[in-house]
Amino acid sequence: MTVVVKIGGARAVDPKGALADIASLVESGERVVVVHGGSTAVDDTLEAMGETPEYVETPGGVVGRFTDERTMDVFSMVLPGKLNTALVVGLQNAGVNAVGLSGVDGGLLTGPRKGAVRVVEDGKRKIRRGDHSGRIAEVDGDLLETLLDGGYTPVATVPMLAKDGEEWLAVNSDADRAAAAVAGALGADLVLLTDVPGVLADLEDPESVIDRVDSPAAYEALTEAAEGFMTRKVMAATEGLEGGASSAVIADANADAPVSAALGGAGTTITPDAL
Repeated sequence: MTVVVKIGGARAVDPKGALADIASLVESGERVVVVHGGSTAVDDTLEAMGETPEYVETPGGVVGRFTDERTMDVFSMVLPGKLNTALVVGLQNAGVNAVGLSGVDGGLLTGPRKGAVRVVEDGKRKIRRGDHSGRIAEVDGDLLETLLDGGYTPVATVPMLAKDGEEWLAVNSDADRAAAAVAGALGADLVLLTDVPGVLADLEDPESVIDRVDSPAAYEALTEAAEGFMTRKVMAATEGLEGGASSAVIADANADAPVSAALGGAGTTITPDAL
C-alpha cells in the first residue's frame, strides 16, 4: 500500500508527531509520499518584509491566495527551501531516507497556468490578471515510484511547472490539491492532516466529526457541512478520489500517531463509493 500524507501549514499544526508516525510506517514496510504546504510561513515572511498577503474569493465562494510575482518569489524561497528542508531533516533524524523535491523537479507537477482569476470584490464579479498559479494536470508518478522503489521517501511541495506561452514557468498551486493529484496518480490512500479533527457536522461541536462518507447521500451532507478552508479540503479529497486514489481522509495532525489513526478510521474518511 502507498500512502500520500499531506502535512498542513497552519500555525496550529505541529509536524513532529506526523513525522514520527511516518517513520514507523516506513519501518514497517509502507510506502509513503509526503506533500506539504506552508501558507502561514509565506504570510509571516511577507509581513516581515512589510507586505500584506492577499486573499480573494471566487464566485463559487472559495477563498484562496492571489499570487503576484513578489509573492511567488517568497513561495519559491520558503516552501522548497526552508520548510521542505526542515521536514526532510526531521525524517532523516527519525531514520527515514527522505528526498526533498518541488513540483518543478523532474517535471513532477505540470499543467496550465492561470494568468487571470475570477473573483468577487464588493459584491461584484471581476477578473484579476497577473496571477502566478496553475492547475495540476499531470503528475510524474514514475519519478515517485522510482524513488519509492529505491527505498527513499519523497517529500514534495509546490511550486509546479506551468506553460506560459512557449516557456515553462514556476507557479503556485494549492498543496491539498497537489497531494490529491499525487494520490490519484499512485492509486494511493490520501491523508490530509490539518488542525481540526475532521469535517464537523456542527462547527460549534468538536465531537460532531463526520466519520465516514461512503454514499452519495452522505457526500451531499459532507459538502453542506464543509465551510471556509474545509471546503478546499473536501474539494481536494474529491479530486483525489476522482483521479484514482483508493480513499481520502481529513484528520487531525496533532493526534497521537496521526497518520496511523487516520488510516484506522479517525477523522473523516471518504470512499470512492461516495462519488
